[in-house]
Amino acid sequence: MTVHELPKRLLTLSETAHVLSMGRTRLFAEIRTGRLATVGSGKNRRVTADAIDAYVDLLKTEANAA
Repeated sequence: MTVHELPKRLLTLSETAHVLSMGRTRLFAEIRTGRLATVGSGKNRRVTADAIDAYVDLLKTEANAA
C-alpha cells in the first residue's frame, strides 16, 4: 500500500467542518471549549480522524443522556 492509498488522518479545519456538517463558527467554538481536539501549532491546526470519532461519540452520549 502506498501513502496515496492510505485514508487521510489529518484534516484541515475547513475539511472537518464539512465532514461534521457544521459551519466554521461552530467548529471554532467546539475547539475553543475543548470538545473537539486539534493538533499542530500556530496557524497550522489540524483535526485527527480519531478526534472526529471522539467528538461524534460525545454527541451520541449527550443525545442519549437527554
